Amino acid sequence: MSERLIATYRVRGAAADIEARAKGIAVEQSVEMPLEAIDDDAVLSGIVGTVESIEPAAPGLFDVRIGLALDTMGDDAGQVMNMLFGNTSLQDDVVLHAIDLPPSLIAGFGGPRQGIAALRTRLGVADRALTCSALKPQGMTPEHMTRLAERFALGGLDCIKDDHGFANQRYSLAEDRIRACAAAVERAVRVTGHPTRYIPSLCGDLAQMRAQLAVCREAGLDCAMLAPMIAGFSTLQTLARDFPDFLLFAHPAMAGAARIAPDLLIGTLFRLFGAGAVIFPNYGGRFGYSTATCRQLATNARGPAGGMRAALPIPAGGMTLARTGEILDFYGPDTMVLIGGNLLMARARITEEAAKFARAVAEHPYA
Repeated sequence: MSERLIATYRVRGAAADIEARAKGIAVEQSVEMPLEAIDDDAVLSGIVGTVESIEPAAPGLFDVRIGLALDTMGDDAGQVMNMLFGNTSLQDDVVLHAIDLPPSLIAGFGGPRQGIAALRTRLGVADRALTCSALKPQGMTPEHMTRLAERFALGGLDCIKDDHGFANQRYSLAEDRIRACAAAVERAVRVTGHPTRYIPSLCGDLAQMRAQLAVCREAGLDCAMLAPMIAGFSTLQTLARDFPDFLLFAHPAMAGAARIAPDLLIGTLFRLFGAGAVIFPNYGGRFGYSTATCRQLATNARGPAGGMRAALPIPAGGMTLARTGEILDFYGPDTMVLIGGNLLMARARITEEAAKFARAVAEHPYA
């Protein structure tokens, strides 16, 4: 029998039906055809999914553990996702809840090429949490955008990211934006002495993203962001492999469209396929994630996992300066706090408010 990845599906149903339902998932996620029609013993013994266990999770909910053959997945991130949840994602009684990663899968994908330790080294920050804000809104002229980037950087923030909606719009072409914002942040760095990182949002197809990363490299950048659920898992995997000097930030746009547990999708799978930093909706913000989900997501991103580099968790989504201490107490120092709109409300005082944010994080007493 080939090596197996164990996937846990949280299934809604009646106790009397769950064994048959579990067998149905095992078949659907492996061979997706009646077993009676298969006359190859090697397929039946080595490829067909196996029901490893069924456990009650809550009234009317069961955790079904299915063994899936690694031979069906190869070395493509997209195919891994297909075998984990391709057809079964179309059945609305199932959530992909967790996976047990085999060492060979971790070795094959490798996780982030650059992670928390690399970003700390680049920023010269040894032990505190990191700070970030976002360039918003869409529709800004390039001149407005570069002024905003420079003002944030003058406040001493560690990172300044594009809004994920920035693409290749006619009012702000991607490569022009990258060059202009990189130059603006560099001007501020010469004033502050702090090596603030500008993180452009990559857009388009794989060829366009490669070209944008080449522009990033020419501009002296070493970080970039993409949304794996929009760009594709195989795109994340390829860019991580082909641009190993870049720390790739993963944005969660469209992550809510799949019934995959957020801590698994964002914390584990984004990391496995090459993201060195993962942005996610914080509890108490505008997206409704629970404290338990956020804690587990952060643990999955930066915890030990077969030698993979730790990915940086970045709680975001409606965060405010007033909550900085609470967020840092919850996540600890191996975290980046992302405050966007709340800082932008300062308008003419953005640099001063960014500096206040930076001080709050730098001076926070960790337990």
